Amino acid sequence: METEFITPMSAWGNIGNIGNAGDVAGSQRTKGQPNDQLSLFGDVFKNAVDQVRETQEDVELKQYLLATGQIDDVHTLPIAEAKAGLTVDVLITLRNKTLEAYNELIKINV
Repeated sequence: METEFITPMSAWGNIGNIGNAGDVAGSQRTKGQPNDQLSLFGDVFKNAVDQVRETQEDVELKQYLLATGQIDDVHTLPIAEAKAGLTVDVLITLRNKTLEAYNELIKINV
């Protein structure tokens, strides 16, 4: 029985051309739609949150399998935990950068 020890993280997908209000690959948005950038921004956050959720579920599964003795290779749990930690770090960084940008926008005098 051959077991794959290291499974690659799934791709986060294309963020798209942030400077372009046109169609984003794989979406049904139309050009000139005022909520394009807002939707793109929401999609990026939703994707990051989904990645955190998926990696955390993977860690919990591997913890269960290790506790019940169903894992042949013990190093898969630390690898899954590292992946989960990285996805949380990315989400926190996105949040922090978003708050910084919002605070800068608030400071702009109109």
